[in-house]
Amino acid sequence: MNFFTRFSLRNAVAVFIISFLLILGGLYSFQKLKLDLLPNIEFPQLTVEIVYPGASPNDLDDKVTSDLEEKFKGVEGVKQVSSSTYETISVINLEFPFNTDMDEVESKVDSLISDSDLPDEVTTDISRTSFGALPIFNISLFAKDNADLQSLLEDDVIPELKKIEGINSVSVGGLKEELLQITIDKDKAAENGLSLTDIKDQINEKDLSFPAGNLDWDNIQVPVRVQEKVDTIKQLKEIVLTSKVNPQAPPTSLGDIAKIEEVTDRPEITRYNMEDSFSMAITKKQDANTVEVADQVLEVMKEYKDDFSYAIGFDSADGIKKSVETLVKEGLLGAVFASLAVLLFLRNIRATIIAIISIPLSLLVSSIFLAQLDISLNIMTLGGMAVAVGRVVDDSIVVIENIFRRVRKSGREINDEIIEDSTKEILKAITSSTLTTVVVFLPLGFVGGVTGEFFLPFALTIVFSLLTSLLVAITIVPILSKFSFKKVPPEEKEGRLQRWYAQAIEWSLNHKIVIIALSLVTLLGSFALAGRLGFTFIPNEEQKQLVASVQLPSSTSLERTNDVSMKLEEFFDGEKEIKEVTAGIGSRDFQTGLKRKNQANYFLTLDEETNVNAYLEDLQKNMEDIVYKDEPDAKLGVQEQQTGGPPSNNNVDIDLFSNNLDSLQTAAKEVEAYMKDQDQLKYVNNNFSEKQKQIIIDIDPEKAAKAGVSGFQVLGTVTDQTEPVSVGTLPLDGKDRKVQVSYEDQTSSKEELEDITIFTAKGPVPLTDIAKIDEVEGYTSIQKLEGKIYARVSAQISSDDIRAVSQETVDGVKKLDLPDDVSFEGGGGSDETVQTFQDLGLAMLIAIGLVYITMLITFGKARIPFIILSSLIFVPIGSLLGLSVANEPLSVSVMIGLLMLIGIVTTNAIVLVDRIGQNRDQKGMTIRASLIEGGKTRLRPILMTAFATITALLPLAFTTSSGTLISKGLAITVIGGLTSSTLLTLILLPVLYEVFFYKTVKKEMKKQA
Repeated sequence: MNFFTRFSLRNAVAVFIISFLLILGGLYSFQKLKLDLLPNIEFPQLTVEIVYPGASPNDLDDKVTSDLEEKFKGVEGVKQVSSSTYETISVINLEFPFNTDMDEVESKVDSLISDSDLPDEVTTDISRTSFGALPIFNISLFAKDNADLQSLLEDDVIPELKKIEGINSVSVGGLKEELLQITIDKDKAAENGLSLTDIKDQINEKDLSFPAGNLDWDNIQVPVRVQEKVDTIKQLKEIVLTSKVNPQAPPTSLGDIAKIEEVTDRPEITRYNMEDSFSMAITKKQDANTVEVADQVLEVMKEYKDDFSYAIGFDSADGIKKSVETLVKEGLLGAVFASLAVLLFLRNIRATIIAIISIPLSLLVSSIFLAQLDISLNIMTLGGMAVAVGRVVDDSIVVIENIFRRVRKSGREINDEIIEDSTKEILKAITSSTLTTVVVFLPLGFVGGVTGEFFLPFALTIVFSLLTSLLVAITIVPILSKFSFKKVPPEEKEGRLQRWYAQAIEWSLNHKIVIIALSLVTLLGSFALAGRLGFTFIPNEEQKQLVASVQLPSSTSLERTNDVSMKLEEFFDGEKEIKEVTAGIGSRDFQTGLKRKNQANYFLTLDEETNVNAYLEDLQKNMEDIVYKDEPDAKLGVQEQQTGGPPSNNNVDIDLFSNNLDSLQTAAKEVEAYMKDQDQLKYVNNNFSEKQKQIIIDIDPEKAAKAGVSGFQVLGTVTDQTEPVSVGTLPLDGKDRKVQVSYEDQTSSKEELEDITIFTAKGPVPLTDIAKIDEVEGYTSIQKLEGKIYARVSAQISSDDIRAVSQETVDGVKKLDLPDDVSFEGGGGSDETVQTFQDLGLAMLIAIGLVYITMLITFGKARIPFIILSSLIFVPIGSLLGLSVANEPLSVSVMIGLLMLIGIVTTNAIVLVDRIGQNRDQKGMTIRASLIEGGKTRLRPILMTAFATITALLPLAFTTSSGTLISKGLAITVIGGLTSSTLLTLILLPVLYEVFFYKTVKKEMKKQA
């Protein structure tokens, strides 16, 4: 490594040019880094969405879902298979370990679906989940000057947005659908033996175009095509219809038995602050730059400012910008504080500038590596830079301090020889200390799941910065020292602090038992603080954006849901805490992605001054008072919007299992009621659906066979009577039109169903002659976990001690009087948190082992690494005290901070032990003399590096801004641990050194005696 210093001193101009090029490359790379809130992590999950039009939950589960679940269980590596089956649609979720080849898994799942004997009407869709594919915008749009906003959106705006490279999808809620409605006179259709399905088929038969061979025409093959087209509404009316089941019925034209008109349908209603609007949701591609995409979207919006206005209900890019600005500000403040700390000790502006030159250079060079690895600029990489600010100056500080000290001591002018010797003297110490800090991050690979993936960019940022800082310290710092220290003040006399420290070492060495005992008592006392700290995954960060939903009974119409929603929106409008409300009635469910006419969803933006936790309880109660007054069977909920970050794991889940759905429902309600009574639980959710009134038409096979009626005939006839039949899209009068057929009066009661007549070749057959019609209560969905029907009652934990609350909840459920045929399992985020903490604990042990090996290679003596590692024992003292004072719980960020401390704390010990070794090996000093001289010599660089690191982290530790909680707990941990370990290292390490070399010390003392 000394080669780099010699090369730099002899080729200073070349080194400066290389440095300048690296700075330019770093600035260019930093500018090109994708800006995002979170690392772009793809979750190892697949979602298979199955659509079987018209199928009931039971039929869909029996014929499709169960079959596919069994096949998916055989996919290699699958951890969990769960499903939710509703009418017409089923969703199967497959979960895999991280590092699974998801392309291969998706291909395997697709093959299994293709090989399955599914009904012809079934369609499937496979999708994945990632941080990067979440929506970035929810925009409400309003027309200006009576403009046709829908046409403008469909024809111009949406196509323009889709041209943006990073856009994945653009969906608009609240659009109106223009339909050509064919309303059939039921009596006239019956007279002519026609059903809606017959009419639909005969209309589609008129849209005919098929090849019919070729003609030889003048030695040329001329293709022949037979076609029949209906091009106008007039021609549509003139279509002649004939009965297929009753040949005696006279043919009739469609116009004679139907009214044909254009109608407007609005399948969902969207509003912004009670004003009708279109609601646009935009998602980006997984690897796209969120801020860049968002800026381009707004540019497109501005192009149409004369045609429409818009309001942004949700903007993830804005949150990203605020988080980035906060972390950049904290990082810059940290750099300033670190610089002031160096200036305080060196009291030389030139030396300070040289020492801190590694901050911008290290961070910019690390940006080059991040860009090459396609890692985005997010809260983890920026957090890594903010944390690294204090540490990257350490090597430069030690080098500059040693050069400065040696020049003053020599009394000569600075020259290459002094610089090279000074750097060489400290080279082993700074190299080993930097490498030990780097190797502690290697075991993060042993931390499984999203935690390891999430913190990897953080670790890489610090590693790149530290390795660059080492290179800067042994190349650029010596060059700058050469030109800056032409004149230095003479060596000062030994300072008061050094004299006091020398006396403290000597006293400690004479009272080893007292020092060791006091240290151990302090350590044990600090562990008492750990019991008072909470235990969580990542501390909850208060969100000023809420999501709410109201679900009415499943048979509720869109109009009724809208009426209830208006009352809620009027209430929201009168709340001073609520700034903006985006409402969607009949829009997609947040959890299932299904469109429900009986459900309304809301995005609520709160005032920045609102105390969210205090307000949420009152808000939910007021919502319940409004909704339950009109709809006592409704279900509603309101909670903070999830940021899409790493899972907070602050949830507790109670999974109930039983094949008896009635018992399962009873148990789920009991558990839900119990959990709602617990003060430390919030957002209680029961996924088990309520019963819904259903009509079952049970066909008698023998009677149906005698009457010549098939089950599909019954299905078709009943469907015709209860809902419109889609004909498809027809090109009429030069315009593509969606066409649907329905009766003038749809069947709406059991009595009307009983009056239905089925037309057959043998004549009309009353439905009641071949089938029994019963009214029953049935479930609207079926939830399964690992093939077993279950209900999940879940809640978020509002306490910082998630493990204790989870256990209390499970114990409380055990005491409930649940039905005998219901079993349950309790768990949730605390299980994953415990596993993660165990993984991180293992990572720390491995890191300590790697640090030992690194130091063993560096120092070549087995005992020296043990002495250095002893400084780690007292890290918990300061860390736990700091967390206790700051009221921060034990969390993953705290554990990462402790992992970092393994590398940082050993730095000071290495610097001290390296000097002691030089005194013994090169100067022949006794161990005690080496300890005292080494302590006095290395006191200032040790205090400087520790103080610089601590002061650089202070802005992060004291921040109250959002988006930095991951860094906050880490910063407090490092500050506290580094403070206590530095103070104890300076006193305890010399004591332990003599203990480890007890025999040698004894011999030296005998000689002196």
